[in-house]
Amino acid sequence: MKPTLLVLAAGMGSRYGGVKQIDGVGLHDECLLDFATYDAKKSGFGKVVFIIRKDIEQAFRERLFDRIAKNFDAEYVFQSKESLLTEQQIKDSADRQKPWGTTHAVLCAEQAVKTPFAVINADDYYGRQAFEVLGKYLSSIDPYSTEHAMVGYVLGNTMSRSGSVSRGVCTVKDEKLESIVENLKIYYDKDDKIISEIDGQNKILTGNEWVSMNLFGFSLKAFEEFHTYWDNFISTNSTSPKAEALLPVSASDIIAHNKGIIKFFNSQETWFGMTYPEDRQLVKDEIAKKIKDGYYPEKLWEN
Repeated sequence: MKPTLLVLAAGMGSRYGGVKQIDGVGLHDECLLDFATYDAKKSGFGKVVFIIRKDIEQAFRERLFDRIAKNFDAEYVFQSKESLLTEQQIKDSADRQKPWGTTHAVLCAEQAVKTPFAVINADDYYGRQAFEVLGKYLSSIDPYSTEHAMVGYVLGNTMSRSGSVSRGVCTVKDEKLESIVENLKIYYDKDDKIISEIDGQNKILTGNEWVSMNLFGFSLKAFEEFHTYWDNFISTNSTSPKAEALLPVSASDIIAHNKGIIKFFNSQETWFGMTYPEDRQLVKDEIAKKIKDGYYPEKLWEN
C-alpha cells in the first residue's frame, strides 16, 4: 500500500507578501512544491493531496496542479475559516480573517486520505532522504497502526537570516518523540546567538536542538486524536481572531494521551524555504545548484 503525501498549502503568506506556494524557483519556473512532489513520487508515495484556499484555486491549477496531475495521482481540497465549524461557531468567528491552523487543515483533507500519510509544509524544502525514510516506514505499517513517525532537523540547519522562524523543539528518547514545545519566534541576535522568545523570556539555544518542520508520518488512526484535539480547541477558541490549532501540538497529544508513539527519524539536510521575500533568491540558487550537481534533472516533468 503506497502512502499519501498531504501538503499544507493554504497559508496566507503574510510575511512573504504573496502566494509563495506557487512562486517559481526552478530553471523552468517550477515551484518549490514541484521538487517536493517529485521527491515523494521517487520515494514510493502513490498520491498527493494539496490543501489550498478557494481564492487561489485558479492560479494554483495554472501554476502547479495541472502539471503535477499529468505525472502523479493528485487532488486538492479546500480549507476555509468556516470549514468543520457549526453554525454557532461560524457566527462566533465572524471577525476572523484566516483558517484555523495546520491540524484544522489536516482534518479538512480527511476524506481524501485513504492510506497512511506524510504531512509537509508547502514552503519548506525537506530533501529526498526524508521522503525515502517516511515512504518506507509508512508503506510497512498497518493503515490503523498506533505507531506514527516524524523526521526532525537540526535547528541550526533550519534558521533564516531574513527574520525569525517558528519551530517545535523536540525532546527525544530511545528514538521516540517525547514532546514538542512550540517556539514561535526564534532568531539570530546581533551577536549571532540563536534566541527564542518564549513565555515572556529570551532563551539562548545552541542550534543543535532537534526541531519539527511539520514533517510527520501518520496512520489513519491519528485522525481520531486530531478530532479530539480540534473539538477541545474550537470549543474554547471560536471567538479568537488569531488562535491556531497546530499540528505539533495535536501530534504531541497522541503521546500525552497514550494513544500511540511517534518514531523519531532525523535528517542532516540543510533547510531552505520561502518565509520572507529575501528567501526567494536563496531558494532559486539552492535549486539551481542541485540541478547542476545532478540531484534533479533540469526538467522535472515530461509534460
